Amino acid sequence: MSRAYTTPDIDQPTSLLGGLTPREFMRDYWQKKPLLIRQAIPGFQPPVTIRDVQTLARREEVESRLITQGDKGWSLKHGPFRGFPPKSQPNWTLLVQSVDLHDDESAALLRQFRFISDARLDDLMISIATDGGGVGPHFDSYDVFLLQGQGRRRWRTSSQPDRGLVPGLPLKILADFRPDADDILEPGDMLYLPPHVCHDGVAIGNDCMTLSIGFRVPSQATLARGLLESAADQLSAQHLGDPGLYGHPCLPGPDLSTLYTDADIPATQHPAALPDQLVRSTLDTLQSIRLDEAVAARFLGQWLTNLPDNALFDPPDEPASLSAGVPAQGRIVLDRCTRLMYSGAQVFINGEVADLAASPALEALADHRSLPADSLRGLAPDVLAMLDEWLQEGWAHWDQA
Repeated sequence: MSRAYTTPDIDQPTSLLGGLTPREFMRDYWQKKPLLIRQAIPGFQPPVTIRDVQTLARREEVESRLITQGDKGWSLKHGPFRGFPPKSQPNWTLLVQSVDLHDDESAALLRQFRFISDARLDDLMISIATDGGGVGPHFDSYDVFLLQGQGRRRWRTSSQPDRGLVPGLPLKILADFRPDADDILEPGDMLYLPPHVCHDGVAIGNDCMTLSIGFRVPSQATLARGLLESAADQLSAQHLGDPGLYGHPCLPGPDLSTLYTDADIPATQHPAALPDQLVRSTLDTLQSIRLDEAVAARFLGQWLTNLPDNALFDPPDEPASLSAGVPAQGRIVLDRCTRLMYSGAQVFINGEVADLAASPALEALADHRSLPADSLRGLAPDVLAMLDEWLQEGWAHWDQA
């Protein structure tokens, strides 16, 4: 059962951020500079064990990698794995992606960072390593919190502008790493790194576990392409009968049904040349194409809530029916895999556009990932019917406690 959740108070100092409030952290550090936080979670106990991580790496639907460094250099293998090197063998690391999709406690840990928009929150990766294990000095193109879960790890970091890589390796390893900070993290310690800060983490001892809370950072090219695809799907839905991925339900848009005309074009001696008038007329249509917040939100809402293939739901045999009557107590709770966002009147869930417009109740469910029975009473029948569909799909669950 997915856990109920309390949204962080952005003006409350928290040990998670070294005594800073989330508002202060976002103002002074986010995407600006690293921050080392001693005992971000005092007495921290990882949500899974080293054995659990290895078990996940054996599963077909879980993305995992095994990285070793030996006499022959670096080696990279992709899971699923049947077995692993012995714990006594140094210099190997096992990385498992998106543990939050497979474990409720890991998902709950990830959501302690929801003072940052869900649009940026990506996944919880867990790495386990033996003495000397790591992935080499490198940089990431995303924000990350590196939380030490077990054992110790030495982190060296650098803000160097030179990010050239060693050619011919299976990993992206910096050719000339020049650290300007050197810290050893104990369980509960955490290091925040903005994109492109160079870093190298090396395990100390044979029981090292590090949890990486990662945040997606889309490129301008990705955003521009998605916006154009969304606009194209709207045009297709309005005029060509094919809604594509982003065209249903169709948003209001311009009438582009007028036929191209070249009534006054002269005869040509170059029939294979594209007519200048056709080129200009095609460009002129762009003035009518709708590129506004609703179209952008349609792309972003569906793209950012779209689930990876390894996000699996477990629908109940007898789901609760809110339409038949809201129970006296309990709450509806989103499944750990479910992604629910809203923008204006649009609501997005797991890559789809919800059938109903946004409302205070749906926004509260998205923000808090749960909604108590008292808040469900009095909702319109169509809203309760939609929630029933989510319960039937396993996208949400009824928590009686």
